[in-house]
Amino acid sequence: MKHLQLFLALTLAGFAASAQTVDSVKKNGLTLIFKSNEASFSPETKKRLIDAFFEVYPKEMAEYNPKSLTRVVFFVDTTYKGVAATGGGVVRYNPTWFVKHPEDIDVVTHEVMHIVQNYGRGNRGAGWVTEGIADYVRNEHGVNNDKGGWKLTDYKAGQNYDNSYRITARFLLWGVKHKNKDLVLKLDGIMRQGKYTPEVWKDLTGKSVEELWAEYAANPVI
Repeated sequence: MKHLQLFLALTLAGFAASAQTVDSVKKNGLTLIFKSNEASFSPETKKRLIDAFFEVYPKEMAEYNPKSLTRVVFFVDTTYKGVAATGGGVVRYNPTWFVKHPEDIDVVTHEVMHIVQNYGRGNRGAGWVTEGIADYVRNEHGVNNDKGGWKLTDYKAGQNYDNSYRITARFLLWGVKHKNKDLVLKLDGIMRQGKYTPEVWKDLTGKSVEELWAEYAANPVI
């Protein structure tokens, strides 16, 4: 679920020509445009993705960024071969993924957090923080993680804090539990301001990220 910024123009240009179905759902001040060029996409899965959006996105907005976009597009796109990707308020999904993994509904939870994050380009070398926070929030607000067979990755030797996604997310959860209950909230704000540097870890916890990781590795109990 790599966070992409460059596919947006192509995606929007292709909507008119390729989208076979377009639905607009409005609820509590939010609008979700659901587009699909997969004629056989499961109506049940479609409903579950829409329901997940309206359940998790308001919570993510309230907790992390109340100024997030109020209009979001979901595009189920047969030409996309990854799992999902997000940019400019558009989440692009591979329909084949949901055929093989119909319970992985919390792809939504991860991807729409990228819309909430809206970090821009001012945090060089911190993509692992972006994806780690998105998976931390998936763990926090997910609606179907257990049935989807998804959980944070248990610590094992050889991992590192910047491995991203679930490895980083579990490290962040440990930091919240043991060092600073506002760690992720503060990191998120710093990232959105484009002010991330490695020194922020010491500001927020009193230790460098390397020192924190060594402590985590020695006792990774959450």
